[in-house]
Amino acid sequence: MSDVQTLRTRARRSSPARGGRTEKAEVVMPPITQFLKIFRADAMTYVLFIKHGVPARTVDVMAKQMDVSKEKLFHTLGFVRTTVNRKASEDKKLTSDESARVLGMARLVGQVQAMVEESGDPRGFDAAKWVARWLDRPLPALGGRVPGELMDTVDGQAMLSNLLTRMQHGVYA
Repeated sequence: MSDVQTLRTRARRSSPARGGRTEKAEVVMPPITQFLKIFRADAMTYVLFIKHGVPARTVDVMAKQMDVSKEKLFHTLGFVRTTVNRKASEDKKLTSDESARVLGMARLVGQVQAMVEESGDPRGFDAAKWVARWLDRPLPALGGRVPGELMDTVDGQAMLSNLLTRMQHGVYA
């Protein structure tokens, strides 16, 4: 899958204008490297992205954008290398759980990008590469653990997102 392709899924919505009847609405997932768009997606859209599934080849695209090896990203996200590589070679999608972890990583990068755009000068800043380095640094706020140890679960990703928010607002502990 090239970085410029999109995923499409259908959702059903009740429309008051149509007498409460259900209508189909298309939800389009941006390329995985459009981190800011993934970060800013509303909760329902994000869930639909997960349910639709992320193509396994996306992991390779993300690794390149973050300037890390696929093996490193597999380890960080808790993926079995052979399984993801097989799915990628067969042009299959990741499971909902795997998709949630990939999208969680994309969302975290998007959050950092948004933080820099809101709080500083984003020129020359590469959020994906910054996150990749940050995930490998032990943090006192995590009891000396490295953030990457928490990226293999949705709750761990949420904890890191909260930590970044606290850092942005000067409540880092």
